[in-house]
Amino acid sequence: MIDLITLILSFATLIWSASHLVKGASGIAAYYRISPLLVGFTLVALGTSAPEIVIAINASLANLSDIAIGNAVGTNIANIGLVLGITALIKPLRIQPTLLSREYPLLFLVMLFSYSLMLDGYIGVLDSCLFLIACLGFITYLMANVQHSFLSYQVTLKFQQNSLRKQSHRLHIACLIIGFIGLPCSAYFLVNAATGLAHILGISDLIIALTIVAMGSSLPELATSIIAVKKGADDIAIGNILGTNIFNLLAVMIVPGAIHPAVISHAILWRDVPFMFAATLILL
Repeated sequence: MIDLITLILSFATLIWSASHLVKGASGIAAYYRISPLLVGFTLVALGTSAPEIVIAINASLANLSDIAIGNAVGTNIANIGLVLGITALIKPLRIQPTLLSREYPLLFLVMLFSYSLMLDGYIGVLDSCLFLIACLGFITYLMANVQHSFLSYQVTLKFQQNSLRKQSHRLHIACLIIGFIGLPCSAYFLVNAATGLAHILGISDLIIALTIVAMGSSLPELATSIIAVKKGADDIAIGNILGTNIFNLLAVMIVPGAIHPAVISHAILWRDVPFMFAATLILL
């Protein structure tokens, strides 16, 4: 009963936090005239990746590497199949040409890089260092393209017409901070409650990571994307998914090898990661 109540309360907090995150991020984008796609790729994506990072840290400390790694892979699959699927059912999404020419190939290269480090069946300190270097390189790449993004994109028409710029800049910053704090905290309690219920049913750690934990940690992306498209911010919704999937593989995968090096499950290598590649190809 406690797990069930925690599950419901955490979900409500998750939606509330996602609303504040999108409001704050879009407000800052309008204030500084930054591309909404770039905001989705950085602030929103990093904020919604926080639950996966928190889960990976806790799982690695508990010597549960299958949960740490399986959660990152499972969440990427859920982001494409579940999050984009539901979001597109609510409202058709308009795709920016740059997604096919730059952001999507970047995601695919990151997946190939991650898989190449996992193929030896072991994730250790050296692997974590390489993931860290790649993550820092990705962030540097985004920062180097800020000016390019400003020249290439225009703020969505609905963003130009709403009252974001009339609101206090401090209010947008406060909303962003609330979203960053509320999202990972609520997702952490939500996944813990769901995992507790699943253990009662005798489900393995890997299956939990690929299903309940992955879907639970995808809820921030789902909530954020739904709220974004309802506000006319298709760029934030799509950029959030692509950015989060990249951060999931680079930032989240730093944790297992750094905290507790371990053998990677055979099922992850030859079943789950190939399925992630297939889902990403279907997205194209």
